Amino acid sequence: MNVLNGIITEIRSNEGISLVKVKSNTFTFSSIVLDTPETVNYLVKDNVVQIIFKETEVIIAKDLNLAISIQNQIPCRIASLKKGIILSQINLVIQDSDQSIQSIITTNACEQLDLKENDKVLALIKTNEVSLSAHD
Repeated sequence: MNVLNGIITEIRSNEGISLVKVKSNTFTFSSIVLDTPETVNYLVKDNVVQIIFKETEVIIAKDLNLAISIQNQIPCRIASLKKGIILSQINLVIQDSDQSIQSIITTNACEQLDLKENDKVLALIKTNEVSLSAHD
């Protein structure tokens, strides 16, 4: 599980759901949560929260100029790869930060993209796959 700390910078709520922007170091994540500031106490601007997403929800792209609807497009560098027979684990360092995240993709996809250490890639995470929780 990827877990990063961040600060809420914006909250837009309507009909029981909220679109929340959370700044973590140099990148701002978007998350859709099924709560509002009226239903949970951690949804407050400038509040520190945890940003949580599964490794299997991190899509890797080598084209750094994608025109797609995924809001969370995080510029990264591949720190290391661990290729298995079916799945590969990719350890990423977020550009201009010391933060790291992991992605698990099929080894077939890893080979099709010809991924190597130090490649610059985009880590893509759909807004609805990013969860937030109160900071411990």
